[in-house]
Amino acid sequence: MTDVESTEATGPGRHVRVVLVDDHRMFRTGVQAEIGRTETTGVEVVGEAADVDQAVTVITATRPEVVLLDVHLPGGGGVEVLRRSAQLMADAENPVRFLALSVSDAAEDVIGVIRGGARGYVTKTITGTDLIDSIFRVQEGDAVFSPRLAGFVLDAFASTDAPPVDEDMDRLTQREREVLRLIARGYAYKEIAKQLFISVKTVESHVSAVLRKLQLSNRHELTRWATARRLV
Repeated sequence: MTDVESTEATGPGRHVRVVLVDDHRMFRTGVQAEIGRTETTGVEVVGEAADVDQAVTVITATRPEVVLLDVHLPGGGGVEVLRRSAQLMADAENPVRFLALSVSDAAEDVIGVIRGGARGYVTKTITGTDLIDSIFRVQEGDAVFSPRLAGFVLDAFASTDAPPVDEDMDRLTQREREVLRLIARGYAYKEIAKQLFISVKTVESHVSAVLRKLQLSNRHELTRWATARRLV
């Protein structure tokens, strides 16, 4: 994201209370610095959380108007936060609305959180000004998506068929799926580590776990496996 250059996206007098949910502290700090200058942006960050349990506790305690929610979180992921926040989302007078903010642009992640109740999904390449605009739009009840992601949702909800169950994919954690996708796209371990804010050693551990769970021998086989399932 780039620096906020103007207050045009927020407009005078507008205000929204936001909770940031992401397991990377440095990313939360960056977003807070980018959007949290309340007098300029109109966005007040009232809480942060790094995993599912923390998120549910903070959201329940602060009752924000919008939650910026990462898809991949320790404790069950963004979908679990949404499930445990169903009553707050259903509040007729003061609903808590969710906007997914993730590095992932995978169709299954987008569809999963939207089915869970999120009002939108944007990727972490979004600019600060556009993120602020998206937050206010979600506060007002709009659905907001990064351009190419809207098609995933339209396709999913236009279909009358339930998505097939993939037992092999179900064996993988959310983080392992994310690493798998990036490996299949040709990213080097260092590039994956930088993009996911984890160490190279952690990337190696995830790759080893994926190969073991899928009973594959090497990166080439893993790429073919992911391509066959249209995960690339």
